[in-house]
Amino acid sequence: MNPRQSPPRKNAKNPHEPDNGLLEQRVKVLVTGGAGYVGSHAVRELLENGLDVVVYDNLSRGHRRLVQNCRLVEGDLGDAMRVRSALQGVEAVMHFAAMAHVGESVQQPQKYFQNNVEAGLVFLDEVLEAGIRRFVFSSSCAVYGIPEKVPIGEDSPRRPVNPYGATKLFFEQALEAYDRAYGLRFASLRYFNAAGAHESGEIGELHEPETHLIPNVLLAAAGVKKEVEIHGNDYPTPDGTCVRDYVHVCDLAHAHALALQALTAGGESMELNLGTGKGHSVEEVLRAAEEITGRRIPRRYGPRRPGDPPVLVADPARAANALGWKPKRGLHEIISTAWNWLLRGPLAGSA
Repeated sequence: MNPRQSPPRKNAKNPHEPDNGLLEQRVKVLVTGGAGYVGSHAVRELLENGLDVVVYDNLSRGHRRLVQNCRLVEGDLGDAMRVRSALQGVEAVMHFAAMAHVGESVQQPQKYFQNNVEAGLVFLDEVLEAGIRRFVFSSSCAVYGIPEKVPIGEDSPRRPVNPYGATKLFFEQALEAYDRAYGLRFASLRYFNAAGAHESGEIGELHEPETHLIPNVLLAAAGVKKEVEIHGNDYPTPDGTCVRDYVHVCDLAHAHALALQALTAGGESMELNLGTGKGHSVEEVLRAAEEITGRRIPRRYGPRRPGDPPVLVADPARAANALGWKPKRGLHEIISTAWNWLLRGPLAGSA
């Protein structure tokens, strides 16, 4: 077994399912970036499992409306005193707060290293000082850069090609060092293309500006955007457009809860890919969106973006083995829930 893997505890009634150690112990969890996209869905998952959750977010990119049924502490990662106060009584941490736009990281690397690394280390040291030894980290497949082979396994070389990926890799390495030196057990969860929204339609993706493909496709379907720009249609893929591994945000949230459960049960630190193992091209996404919305989506073909690999698909086997995690939703559910969220939330009355 990989030294950074640990099997989940088994439920006596169903040996194929992990037992709910989180519920048994009523863990209090601080979630940084819990007012953001993936963070808000993780908060929802934790609350539905009966945990006590505190959200820590400066709301620079998060949204107060996405924080529901739990306490919100407004503050910056680098504000040691504010972090120290928020950590009182906390037993575990989920860390989502980060600048997360690849293009912006290339244009403004200083912002990314200051927030994701410098401020992140201030936060990490306060966690350590508070005696907390369970840490779930929102990482990214951006740590791999352009892969040598696909699907991508956790042992693939980590060679990021942009500052955003570099900051994620640095923080992973900091966690690895803190584990060795101080016994801080962690789960670095490298997810691929997060997409979709909660089935309730109450929370979902809300970025300004929006850079992700699926919401931009749906904004074009709704007539809010004139068209969707496709960055390259001459890749060595079946239809010439990039292929990506889209994983539903609620499946991601569930993986974070399972990772925390494994650490709570005494599991060792782990580094896991979160993806479906199945890729979809940009053209496939467009066709599926047209089918679901019943609308023709205008598109424009532009040049490739520098550094865009033709195919990024995860090998999710290790997450299945370590956590018993398997995504339950596919592309249809991803687009359907994202469309429902847009019509009920950001675009209510406009489409």
